[in-house]
Amino acid sequence: MEKIKMTTPLVEMDGDEMTRVIWQWIKDILILPYVDLKTEYYDLGLEYRNATKDQVTIDSANATKKYGVAVKCATITPNAARVTEYNLDEMWKSPNGTIRAILDGTVFRTPIIVKGITPYIPTWTKPITIARHAYGDVYKNTELQVPANTTAYLVSVDENGNETRELIHKFGDSAGIVQGVHNVDASIRSFARSCFNFALDMKQDLWFASKDTISKKYDHRFKDIWAEIYETEYKEKFEAAGIEYFYTLIDDAVARVIRSEGGYIWACKNYDGDVMSDMVATAYGSLAMMTSVLVSPDGNYEYEAAHGTVQRHYYKHLKGEETSTNSVATIFAWTGALRKRGELDGNADLMAFADRLEAATIKTIEDGVMTGDLYLLSKLENKKKVNTEDFLKAIAERL
Repeated sequence: MEKIKMTTPLVEMDGDEMTRVIWQWIKDILILPYVDLKTEYYDLGLEYRNATKDQVTIDSANATKKYGVAVKCATITPNAARVTEYNLDEMWKSPNGTIRAILDGTVFRTPIIVKGITPYIPTWTKPITIARHAYGDVYKNTELQVPANTTAYLVSVDENGNETRELIHKFGDSAGIVQGVHNVDASIRSFARSCFNFALDMKQDLWFASKDTISKKYDHRFKDIWAEIYETEYKEKFEAAGIEYFYTLIDDAVARVIRSEGGYIWACKNYDGDVMSDMVATAYGSLAMMTSVLVSPDGNYEYEAAHGTVQRHYYKHLKGEETSTNSVATIFAWTGALRKRGELDGNADLMAFADRLEAATIKTIEDGVMTGDLYLLSKLENKKKVNTEDFLKAIAERL
């Protein structure tokens, strides 16, 4: 067959460890035989990030702004042990955090549902998409460890030098800790608009939850900005689409989610979204069965898997041992990016290819051919565990 042509490149962000290995296999086995792939390549592997003093991460985010669509492999966010292991110049920040800040985006994570894997919450018959604000909170915090008999204040100084001071706590006989977090109205507005637009695209109800009864200024600011944007910009569009915007407290939202059937978008502040996306992914079956896309309010998209670099399997791979690593979320990162590229370029063939590759992936699992993590979860009677590469080859047969 003649390969499907691309007119505009994707931004390709390579990554680390086992997912880097799988990344190349996915391209070689499932994409390059069928697509005349055009990408602008950036190596976000930890060694090259270190060599460029993390400039490559910034460059890849700016390229995403230029081309509009990116696909990203999982990457290492180094801790102290990784600094030693990779002989790093410093403990570089999370590439995802850097890219999110530059794109001013919101992360949407959705489980991939397949026959034979029943969610741990049996009422969940439809996917729940978690929308995570990607700026501020504890991820941009300032922290202090303070000795006993310390007085801590929250202080702000305006452009004219006027100071506002609020007592945080008077520490008596015990030492303690202090944490300062912040957010900005512009980012909260971008978060809201990204979520409202995504809900309209998906034609799904949108929930937003915070704790404004306790956090009467910080969380209440989120609630007020969302309400104002909804009323002035989106209410009529939502009514026309037959979908609902719903605000509630985060603890009430958790209770409602557990009782629900799914099929909606749940928007969370940064930390809440970090926690709840893993909870939702695990409850549906596996983090490796979770898509993730960063959407900016001005229409840039960055697709990735929701999981990490699968370090344990990588060490086995380096020893020449066989692994059975689930590649589904990484495949769906590629299909999401290819479909969006096709959509933006009016390339129906590329969009159809993305649909076929996803269908072939799901059919492979539902035919009983799967990696080890899914083999343990699947209720199918006739199932077979295969290794990492053979799973991709099984998909290629169906594709």
